[in-house]
Formats: sequence, C-alpha cells, structure tokens
Amino acid sequence: MKKIILAVVIIIILCGAGYLVQQKMVKAPVTNTNAKNATYIIDGKSFTLVNGKSETKITAGSASKTITQYFGNEVVADFNGDGAEDTAFLLTQNSEGSGTFYYVAAFVSLEGEYKGTNAILLGDRIAPQTTEFKNGEIVVNYAIRALDEPMTATPSLGVSKYFRIEEGKLLEFYHKY
Repeated sequence: MKKIILAVVIIIILCGAGYLVQQKMVKAPVTNTNAKNATYIIDGKSFTLVNGKSETKITAGSASKTITQYFGNEVVADFNGDGAEDTAFLLTQNSEGSGTFYYVAAFVSLEGEYKGTNAILLGDRIAPQTTEFKNGEIVVNYAIRALDEPMTATPSLGVSKYFRIEEGKLLEFYHKY
C-alpha cells in the first residue's frame, strides 16, 4: 500500500511540475535577436541589414553604393504593450559623400512576429548621446550644430526627440531643443 501511495504522490508532483513548465513556456515573452538582420524603410526605400549592414548600388551598373549600418544606442522595452521586448536604435546611412545621416528605427513584435519599422531622420553628422524609453515614449538624445555653425563645427546644441510605435509604425511625437 505504501508503494501505491508513493507512486501516486510522485505522479501528482510530476504532473504539477509539467503543468508549471508548460504555463511558463506559454507565457514567456518572445525575445528579439534579429534587429541587425531585418528590413527597414528609409525615405520609402527598403534596406535589409545582414549582420548590421546593407550595401546597395545607387543606380544600376554604378559602382557607387548606399551603405546603411546599425549604429547602436539601443533601448529594449515593450513599446507597443504586447508583452514582448522591442528594440529601438540608431542607423547610419551614407552614399560615399561627406555626410553621415543618422536615423532612429525600431524592431517590434507585431502579432508574435518581429519586423523592422520605418526609420526617421535625426540629422547629418550629429553627435548621438542616449536612447531611452520613458513614459511610453522612445527618447533619442543627441547634439547638433547651431544654424549659423558650419558642418565642420563640433555639435554642441542638445536635442531630444520623442517617438512612439503605433500600428507597427514609428512616429515622431515631439522634440525639445
């Protein structure tokens, strides 16, 4: 009789443990690991990053390329309230000219699948500082030059731009100088 009771107790414990593991697996948030291997939209054009970089010819048959790269300054949080972690970060883009254009983009979970968003221009040759998530908004802090300063001057005027994810799109909410 003791063996039967012991067997029943062990079965109950195993079933309970199995149930807890199954519940944890169901509720575990999806984590994103592919922000550097996704497609983003810049000025209406798609750029697919592979290991954080995309090179596309400016025109067919041309040797000139547009280079789009993952810069970093990322923040990870749940931007759209679906329980999954999303990532916002900076991209750079140049077309072999003198400028390096900085954009903010996001990699968000939409109905359980991660996708890159549109990217929004921050500026040319800025000085990125931090990217944060506060009060439901993505905040990008960086420095620019004053209007009367040449592009060769070191950026020194602080700017904060605020963004939100709405229906899978990155939208600028407002900015402070």
